[in-house]
Amino acid sequence: MASYLLPEGFTEFDMFTFGSALLVGGLLGFILNAINVVSFLTVKDLRTPSNFFVFNLALADISLNVNGLTAAYASYLRYWPFGQSGCEYHGFQGLISVLASISFMAAIAWDRYHQYCTRQKLFWSTTLTMSAIIWCLSIFWAAVPLMGWGVYDFEPMRTCCTLDYTRGDRDYMTFMLTLVLLYLMFPALTMLSCYSSINKHFKKVHHHRFNTNFPLRIMLMCWGPYVLMCIYACFADAKVVSPKLRMVLPVVAKTNPIFNALLYGFGNEFFRGGLWQFLTGQKMVSPAIQKSK
Repeated sequence: MASYLLPEGFTEFDMFTFGSALLVGGLLGFILNAINVVSFLTVKDLRTPSNFFVFNLALADISLNVNGLTAAYASYLRYWPFGQSGCEYHGFQGLISVLASISFMAAIAWDRYHQYCTRQKLFWSTTLTMSAIIWCLSIFWAAVPLMGWGVYDFEPMRTCCTLDYTRGDRDYMTFMLTLVLLYLMFPALTMLSCYSSINKHFKKVHHHRFNTNFPLRIMLMCWGPYVLMCIYACFADAKVVSPKLRMVLPVVAKTNPIFNALLYGFGNEFFRGGLWQFLTGQKMVSPAIQKSK
């Protein structure tokens, strides 16, 4: 049986700990999001244009969970068994999942703004078009490193792959800053604007249906530290950051699907009734939205 050297800065216990964290987070996120997906597909009342965004978010997060579970498997092996081409595919698939997930969070915020504030009805044609655009753009931007603008390579533990932030060259800097602008700042500003308006509506009708601060805060809590490290790598050598810390940040980011499943599925008043029906067979009365005076 071949033996494999441990990555620099990691012990056997570290490999097991990170692998276990990825395994637990991946399995929990996969199960919760799979419940959302199956509920949407099996409960007729759930199949609305608005809930289609939640369905697509769950699909993107399941894809990210699979990415994390693959990394967990490699962590238990203590090496990456799929070769360099497998590493590139792993990074490509993971970036598609991340970009689509963040985009659908912004789309849900936009839709909720219209649900509560403008009362404009969302049509299937709009939802399908927006969803197709989100997936196509996510695939395009994730494929760009395969064409030479940026590179996919191993994380410090060498059991998972992502955009190589250790190079810090001009290609990495321009590509990363473009992604931050398009897939962090723009979605975050969209969510901030939409949820601020929704919060004002809730105050007018004196009925807060959900915490409008949670969606944006949780997204930034999960992805913010990792993105800050990637931005730091644009201007300084990321290798000065300890390998363990550089692994903690993506592991924390990969917990986002768990929170998304709870927030947008189980915590969504227009979705949890269908979840309850799927899990128990009992119907719940759909909520009514109050108009602001």
